[in-house]
Amino acid sequence: MNALIVDDERLARQDLRRLLTAHAEIEIVAEARNGEEALKRIQQESPDLVFLDIQMPGMSGFDLLERLDDVPQIIFTTAYDEYALKAFEVNALDYLLKPVAPERLAAALRKVRMLRQARMEQVFVRDGERCWIIRLRDIFLLESEGNYTRLYFGKERPLIPRSLAALEERLDATTFFRAGRKHIVNLHWIDKVEEGVAGNLIVVLQGGRTVEMSRRQSVRLRNVLGL
Repeated sequence: MNALIVDDERLARQDLRRLLTAHAEIEIVAEARNGEEALKRIQQESPDLVFLDIQMPGMSGFDLLERLDDVPQIIFTTAYDEYALKAFEVNALDYLLKPVAPERLAAALRKVRMLRQARMEQVFVRDGERCWIIRLRDIFLLESEGNYTRLYFGKERPLIPRSLAALEERLDATTFFRAGRKHIVNLHWIDKVEEGVAGNLIVVLQGGRTVEMSRRQSVRLRNVLGL
């Protein structure tokens, strides 16, 4: 499993590297001293796992996540416990206080092993002071609001500063279907499909949300679903 260590303190990076020698399944492919370096390393190495400090000069760990389109598994490492709640709100795998205890590191890596087989593409989402690391498969609807897009997952409805068209380019077309000008739906979340009065289709998603298809996209959806 490829890992990246991101920390502005050289001794902290060395200490974590030393602790990780006890875990043969982890291969450290690179280190980064700040967010800008980490961004380049992640793009170059595509690590499975990132050990990420939070307070760094210039770009914080949370700021770095916001810059990523595909988010690896994240274990935060920090000297401050005040960010713990926020770290778990974004679905980080674990939150290790420095100096990192070997037993806590081992526990965090057990979580990594348990989730690795189930890992799917993830995105980092921030809406104001709230933020999440969300699996794309859990997003059941994307709704355009001008140059912004509202994402629907669980009970959350964050609004992010990206257009629906820009997001569509990065989505798997076998999973996400463009319903019309304003909506993209996750095909795996469709509960049933109904006929509209104009001959178009109306999709009912799990949970009851309905999305009306354009007539053109209704034809495509019939082909996709074999209707």
